Amino acid sequence: MSTEQLVRIFAGAFILLSLAFGVEGSPLFYSPHVLWFTVFVGANLFQFGFSKWCLMESILRKAGVKTAVELARGK
Repeated sequence: MSTEQLVRIFAGAFILLSLAFGVEGSPLFYSPHVLWFTVFVGANLFQFGFSKWCLMESILRKAGVKTAVELARGK
């Protein structure tokens, strides 16, 4: 799996979890303040679209996960 795929998977999972913990109607509700994490993830995705830099991608690269281009080249 590439860094690009994993960034999308982690972002989606973080958003869904923070909604589950932050929305009062959820059986997993903890606190409405958890929704600030949703804002944080969304803001990071927004800035990633402009700057092409993502902290999660940097962490995955340091962990040895390859990009889609590297996987296609067989590196």
